[in-house]
Amino acid sequence: MTAVTDHLRTDLSNSRFEEVDFSGSRFRNVYFQDTVIRGAWLQRVEIDGHLDGVTVNGVDVGPLIEAELDRRDPDRTLLRPTDAEGFRRAWEVVVRRWDAAVQRARALPEDLLHERVDDEWSFIETLRHLVLATDAWVLRAVLGDPAPYHPLGLVHTEMPADTPAVPRDTGARPSLDEILAVRTQRMATVARVLHELTDEQLDEMTQPVLEPGYPTSESFPVRRCLSTVVKEEWLHREYAERDLAHLERQSA
Repeated sequence: MTAVTDHLRTDLSNSRFEEVDFSGSRFRNVYFQDTVIRGAWLQRVEIDGHLDGVTVNGVDVGPLIEAELDRRDPDRTLLRPTDAEGFRRAWEVVVRRWDAAVQRARALPEDLLHERVDDEWSFIETLRHLVLATDAWVLRAVLGDPAPYHPLGLVHTEMPADTPAVPRDTGARPSLDEILAVRTQRMATVARVLHELTDEQLDEMTQPVLEPGYPTSESFPVRRCLSTVVKEEWLHREYAERDLAHLERQSA
């Protein structure tokens, strides 16, 4: 087996790569702003990420990919809300799709729900991270709770180690029902906030929470906070369902 060379939290910006073999490599949480790749051979390449101004052989592929993804899953079009009612409809989609994903997960042995696929978060770790996302962007940023964090919440791996107050029990192994109980409370809070939301409030700024924590002690657009939660919920469900398909094949 070929040895793996790790480059973790390394700044390789403004580098030049020529006659470099990246075969079998993995890139995770990398940034390619203002990057030029020419003379490349892309075979059996898988790319998941945000595409903005990505040109392949002279074609801006971002809009083409978005249109195809919308065609495959029309629910995606509801995940770009512009007003309060749009956010409420988006949340209904999020809840419905997560309910289906959880039912799918319940058909598997619970040990598999703690298993990572290709070193991505397990199903239960994903649910833990979404608890943290709600705590951060709704309970803290929007509602002003200085310390909303549930101990089972899981921070994103890029969060600096010195970020105060947030839980860091990466080894916790709650049962599916245990983490779902927390999720039910958090999702009910989001539903309540969205039920009371007005178009005017969407364009307001939050009051800064002065106590240390995540996100930082500053003011944010309410629209940004709620959009962050909706997008996190959608994207992580997509990742979770992708990995559930792998676990289902493994279980079979």
